[in-house]
Amino acid sequence: MECVFGMVGKGFALVVADSSAVNSILVHKSNEDKIMVLDSHKLMGASGEAGDRAQFTEYVQKNVALYQYRNNIPLTTKAAANFMRGELATALRKNPYMVNIVLAGYDKETGPSLYFIDYIATLHKVDKAAFGYGSYFALSMMDRHYHPDMTVDEAIKLADQCIEEIRSRLVVAPQNFIIKIVDQDGAREHSWRRTTKD
Repeated sequence: MECVFGMVGKGFALVVADSSAVNSILVHKSNEDKIMVLDSHKLMGASGEAGDRAQFTEYVQKNVALYQYRNNIPLTTKAAANFMRGELATALRKNPYMVNIVLAGYDKETGPSLYFIDYIATLHKVDKAAFGYGSYFALSMMDRHYHPDMTVDEAIKLADQCIEEIRSRLVVAPQNFIIKIVDQDGAREHSWRRTTKD
């Protein structure tokens, strides 16, 4: 029962993901970090099959780093999103990755941005996005309470409301969540929301 969601505020973008590694009726671990730091100013939250998620996110991370190494300039968030979309579209006709992406980034020229990329290579720039069973509740909470000029504190409060709604309404709800933020100071972990220990 995975859940990844994100939103853009005033000068920052935020990504939240559950931290459970689940297969069928078994919980293998409850501290899996599903939000990868692509570079200094990009975060990629991913949901999907564990193997596909790990392989695709690492592949993207290494290729973003390779581009920066070869060209001495980092990819913009939009360029990284289009690279991911292209790779998913190519794989779709061969051996598809069952992975959904919420990409958040901060660029000096354009500020914060958030991209929704699903397993069939659909790409949209959005203000808020969610994947997984928890998305039904997270999206409804964000539809009601989100506004584009949110401060970090307001966004964290809304993320906490989404997490609480997921925990109380979803039958098999994830217990632990991680919150990461990207802004002009870079991508970083903000906090964990835990109900179970490692």
